[in-house]
Amino acid sequence: MPELPEVETIKTDLEKIACGQKIVRVLIHNPKVIRQPAPAVFKRSLEGLRIKHIFRRGKLLILELSHGKFLTVHFKMTGQLVAPGGSKNSRVAFVLDGGMILDFNDQRLFGELRLVNDWKKLEFVQRLGPEPFDLTSADFKDMLAKRKTRIKPLLMEQSFISGIGNIYASEILFRAKINPQRQAQSLSPKEQGALYKEMIKVLKSAIKHGGSSVDDYVRVSGKNGDYARFHQVYGRGGKPCFICSRPVERIAQGGRGTYFCAKCQK
Repeated sequence: MPELPEVETIKTDLEKIACGQKIVRVLIHNPKVIRQPAPAVFKRSLEGLRIKHIFRRGKLLILELSHGKFLTVHFKMTGQLVAPGGSKNSRVAFVLDGGMILDFNDQRLFGELRLVNDWKKLEFVQRLGPEPFDLTSADFKDMLAKRKTRIKPLLMEQSFISGIGNIYASEILFRAKINPQRQAQSLSPKEQGALYKEMIKVLKSAIKHGGSSVDDYVRVSGKNGDYARFHQVYGRGGKPCFICSRPVERIAQGGRGTYFCAKCQK
């Protein structure tokens, strides 16, 4: 699933080619990805609207349109926005007045497209925690202080902090030298500070390099993001740790694979 750096990259890519463009036609090839309103209403209501502004909240991409409407894109596991489009695998295609086609692809059909009057009223948006970049170190320490849950699942809990998923939780904890099985409240002030510092550093670096192309994520151009080559532990189970050479371990936490070095992360 695209995480904060990937969605931020998509936002930036899309701003360059779609802002100011009018959606002149909507081609629905598979209506399952359209969650609201009904597909026919979705198509009819979108056609003729202009893309005014594009922004992100957590892992959600939001296109502000004319007439006070918002198109929200939740990529889930395999969602993509690709231009120029026109692929036979597209689920929904947006034809813009400049002639460009923007495809929404989604192999597993888990993605969600919504046309709404107020994106902030979406139920899952109201449950989102703060954005990482909106927090100070002191804010983050206060959030951690009384949480008894294990730190890795906590970082992935969108109601705690928004945008971080499996890839970046693993990478952040490795760089902060914190074992993912530790309880959040067990972290010392020094460890809390290191975790905050590495969280900001990793996310900014991942955005700089266009995100991590693992599984199905691609940039709007269809090209891969470049950050996967900087991964220290994610996806490296059984391979030697870059610091101590001990094999990187993989365990299951909350149904997800967690990668870490048992020697470097305490």
